[in-house]
Amino acid sequence: MTGWRARWYEIIFEADTPKGKLFDVVLLIAILGSLLAIVLESVESIYNKYGTIFQMVEWIFTVIFTLEYILRVAVVRNPRYYIFSFYGIIDLLSILPTYLAIVLSGAHYFMAIRSIRLIRVFRILKMVRFLGEANMLSNALKASRIKITVFIVVVMCAVFIMGTVMYLVEGRENGFTSIPVSIYWCIVTLTTVGYGDIAPQTTLGQMIASVIMILGYGIIAVPTGIVTSEIARANQTKADENKKLHHHRCPACNKGIIDPEANFCPNCGNQL
Repeated sequence: MTGWRARWYEIIFEADTPKGKLFDVVLLIAILGSLLAIVLESVESIYNKYGTIFQMVEWIFTVIFTLEYILRVAVVRNPRYYIFSFYGIIDLLSILPTYLAIVLSGAHYFMAIRSIRLIRVFRILKMVRFLGEANMLSNALKASRIKITVFIVVVMCAVFIMGTVMYLVEGRENGFTSIPVSIYWCIVTLTTVGYGDIAPQTTLGQMIASVIMILGYGIIAVPTGIVTSEIARANQTKADENKKLHHHRCPACNKGIIDPEANFCPNCGNQL
């Protein structure tokens, strides 16, 4: 890749160069500006005064992001790879709402998805270690997905059963007008939210509600423990890999040296 494509690729995709960093900083400022415009536009008193200005600003940002997206597709060696990548999809979704708003009222508020593009701040500020931790969390969630799925299915079954029981115990006269309403109450109670719009009146119903409330605290802890276990396992795996990476041998005694920055062998004293 040579010529203008190579120069623009370096500016757009390389944050290590001054021009590349400037491009990303300007882009982040534009993203923040567009998000601020979306937030202020939702305030009726402000929109009534500056509605036309907000629409103009919205289209200006959209045109800028559209040109940026086209430029990204044009300079990459394999456009298909970028278009279907995580960033490529987010970049596309961030500009579509404004165009959809032409035919769908209120669609432009979906531009809030542009906030995901702020992830690029990690690359600009060289916060790669944060990306590593984010990947570790993502891998832990993926590793836990089967256990969490089973857990959610069990909880759903329990909510359905307990909701049905409460419908039979309390009845319509106490606000439990249907099984779906009773299931809704059970979910709210089990998650310890407790809106208070429906409450059991009978002694048996209150006893069942007490059991559900106590179970709620235990249920909340289960997925946390599953994910924490996977994170601990990932940390241990990473530590083992680092230990193997930094473990080298002394040329004199052929024994392992864990510290990669050691100036001498701790086993025989040989100068390294």
